[in-house]
Amino acid sequence: MSKSSNPKGRTTIEVGADGVAVITIINPPVNSLALDVLYSLKENYDQALRRDDVKAIVVTGANGRFSGGFDISAFGKLQGGTVESPKPGFISMEILTDTVEAARKPSVAAIDGLALGGGLEVAMACHARISTPNAQLGLPELQLGILPGFGGTQRLPRLVGLAKSLEMMLTSKPVKGEEAVNLGLVDAVVPSNQLLDTARKWALDILECRKPWVASLHKTDKIEPLGEAREILKFARVQTRRQAPNLQHPLVVIDVVEEGIVSGPRAGLWKEAEAFQSLLHSNTCKALVNVFFAQRATTKVPGVTDLGLKPRRIKKVAILGGGLMGSGIATALLLSNYPVILKEVNDKFLQAGLGRVKANLQSSVKKGKMSQEKFEKTLSLLKGALDYEDFRDVDMVIEAVIENVSLKQQIFAELEKYCPPHCILGSNTSTIDLNLIGEKTKSQDRIIGAHFFSPAHVMPLLEIVRTQKTSPQVIVDLLDVGKKIRKTPVVVGNCTGFAVNRMFFPYTQAALLLVERGADVFRIDRVITKFGMPMGPFRLCDLVGFGVAIATGGQFVMNFPERTYKSMLIPLMQEDKRAGETTRKGFYVYDDRRKASPDPEIKKYIEKAREMSGVTIDPKMAKLSDKDIIEMIFFPVINEACRVLAEGIAVKSSDLDISAIMGMGFPPYRGGIIFWADTLGSKYIYSRLDEWSRMYGDFFKPCSYLAERASKGSPLWTRFPFLSAAHIRLQLRVLQQIQPSRACKISNASEHSSTS
Repeated sequence: MSKSSNPKGRTTIEVGADGVAVITIINPPVNSLALDVLYSLKENYDQALRRDDVKAIVVTGANGRFSGGFDISAFGKLQGGTVESPKPGFISMEILTDTVEAARKPSVAAIDGLALGGGLEVAMACHARISTPNAQLGLPELQLGILPGFGGTQRLPRLVGLAKSLEMMLTSKPVKGEEAVNLGLVDAVVPSNQLLDTARKWALDILECRKPWVASLHKTDKIEPLGEAREILKFARVQTRRQAPNLQHPLVVIDVVEEGIVSGPRAGLWKEAEAFQSLLHSNTCKALVNVFFAQRATTKVPGVTDLGLKPRRIKKVAILGGGLMGSGIATALLLSNYPVILKEVNDKFLQAGLGRVKANLQSSVKKGKMSQEKFEKTLSLLKGALDYEDFRDVDMVIEAVIENVSLKQQIFAELEKYCPPHCILGSNTSTIDLNLIGEKTKSQDRIIGAHFFSPAHVMPLLEIVRTQKTSPQVIVDLLDVGKKIRKTPVVVGNCTGFAVNRMFFPYTQAALLLVERGADVFRIDRVITKFGMPMGPFRLCDLVGFGVAIATGGQFVMNFPERTYKSMLIPLMQEDKRAGETTRKGFYVYDDRRKASPDPEIKKYIEKAREMSGVTIDPKMAKLSDKDIIEMIFFPVINEACRVLAEGIAVKSSDLDISAIMGMGFPPYRGGIIFWADTLGSKYIYSRLDEWSRMYGDFFKPCSYLAERASKGSPLWTRFPFLSAAHIRLQLRVLQQIQPSRACKISNASEHSSTS
């Protein structure tokens, strides 16, 4: 048995009486290929090749998982130079090509669970692959801004063909074992309990020439003739440029694949090794790795998830309101097998709400994501209600009615009467203060915001909003529900707009300010879309509707009067029955297929709004560069994000990165709003905002957090929250009940600490 310097990450070797050496990858939880594991793999391979009692080799992974790929936590160390990087090509050439594939003893990969990224690349270097039916096999490296770096760009095309390999790499979509055998990626599919025995026998059959001995790097039968191959590659480039115009690494993958086809696989491997090193240090890779870890860190909430609390089982959920949001939330819960009560005020509204849920589920059937049998079973979990009688045994309620304070207060007072004492009382409000909503109840400790984004069954973010009175247990429960309904939950504090809407209210307001001073509406949208947002601020206004835009904008103007930009443009257009996409007229006009076309008529509304605001055209605004437009739209967003951090509304900056990406469509390859800001530098952002505030007013005025960071040249990124005294007291109170000695230590430490 070979042991690496890291006892957690290693491989082991065990030789059976049949002469087959089984090399097992061990690095829980997904057997990731840390450098120690790869070095250990080579050691054990060399040992197996030296030993006379070894006839053949099987490579497998411990605990039902082959390997989830290269250890992503090593990326930061390699990028920062804190870990010595292997020489280019060491893994792909010396280990996998010249040791594994070129071995004089046959090897078979026994794949269970998953073989992703480097895991699949190790398997493809073996002379055959046996898989379980549901194992997932794929090369998802592009999601991290890199390309397969262990030979995958050369072996996958030779095993499954050029078109399919490009599709798998460019989309990062894995295939299951059953499809993999049809593609030629694996040689046979067997149940888990037969996997190792079949692989051992297969390896011996290769040795005895009863099965083919295939070096996949030198297969040619799946590769199209050169002329045809070049056409496939050309088409892939056109599609990639269209779908990801700001990204280079997908094009690099295509170039590397082409090099192998034109100049041979060995040349392809060298080009792959060079490209991997270059991409590893790119801003895109750093940004996407940040997103990878930020998304996984959202469930770690200081003072909540470190208290040792276990989530309670939520058996039944009630939704109040069957509109677009309520029906979407109900759909999300049903898709994860939660029984749902949907309540409405009258039968007409109830039937409409139930119909929306049914239509959402039927859409999954039409897309082939759900069978008719599963549809009927899922729909049977839904029950309509016109009163609160069915609420007596629910574990959680989510209110999703219109944004009206008095209505919500009345609803929560009634919920307190009818729901059991343990029931979580959630609200899907997007702007209203939760303390206000729960003002007329005695249950503030179980009131929490469950803010979904529309459409709720599709959008991946769940904003969990806590007040200073919300019980940590309730937060832990909702985090668990979020995970089970496949959302990324982000825990935020209670304020107007919470994190996402609060952070992004300047997005539209900055655009309105620019337009009233002479910038072109449609150019702003084009520039922002080119930057990577799904749509510009004006197209977004049309989509959400002017009624919503005015209502939410009004909340920010009322609560933050000193730093909001008050424009009459949208109210003037609404007065003229232009309310956005639903009325087929907003900033754009819409045809029957909802295709948007710029409407020159809006110029008259802009002129009128300009008169009412008392501003004049600034000639510089018509000549702004794309860079200026991007910065004038997004730097106020960064400024507000800094306030959200400073006030402790967000517990860490990475939560804001994820919130911006999943809630507003900020391009993930830019790493999130704070990550992107730090690539530009706090000093630069401060200086630009300061300059604009002198020219155009307090809307652009840098906040004190940004000013302080800029003065020190510090990044905006922060790992831990600016927890309020109330949050610390709450944590101590809960800890006193759970772990009194630990609470005492925290209390003593907090007296001597200061916020950095």
